[in-house]
Amino acid sequence: MNFLAHLHLADNSKTDLAANLAGDFAKGNIADHPKSLQQGIWLHRQIDSLTDSHELTKELKAAFPKTLQRAAPILIDLAFDHMLAKYWEEYHHLSLPAFAQQAYQALSSAEELPVKLDEIIIRMEQENWLIAYESREGLNQTIKAVSRRVSKPEIFDGAIDTVKRMDTEIEIAFRTFYPQLMAYSRIWTRQTPPEFL
Repeated sequence: MNFLAHLHLADNSKTDLAANLAGDFAKGNIADHPKSLQQGIWLHRQIDSLTDSHELTKELKAAFPKTLQRAAPILIDLAFDHMLAKYWEEYHHLSLPAFAQQAYQALSSAEELPVKLDEIIIRMEQENWLIAYESREGLNQTIKAVSRRVSKPEIFDGAIDTVKRMDTEIEIAFRTFYPQLMAYSRIWTRQTPPEFL
């Protein structure tokens, strides 16, 4: 899952939006991070762990060409955010623009965030990343941006065309898997270890 899904799952589980997104940037022991972020980081890691190990996502990853196997988990995360944005009204009572503004506000007012997250919040809002996921062009731009940030951008060669070609498989996997992830996120909230509350 990428930014939009983690923020949506935080809202779905009634936990802190900024703390859940911080999980992408918070390395090492959870206890070493500010108390206000610990539950969100823990939940983020549960979500990522299930996403990586679930049979549906493993099958989807295997369907990518051999040349894209290293990039496939990232591409699935980005494509799932695209699917969530595209069918947003089925998963949330607020419109996507209204939720995006709520999320940007939560992020900009949060304290003690990891430095790398803090550094991108202004750009995230200015460029409206959460809305950008809704269009195919926005998804393509995100794939290009991510490929520029990795040490071996060639692992993304052909990614945009492949993701477009696999649109049906990606949508089926997302629509089957994501409701399960929403349910798990609510269960995990109740099961958060006491030391992270």
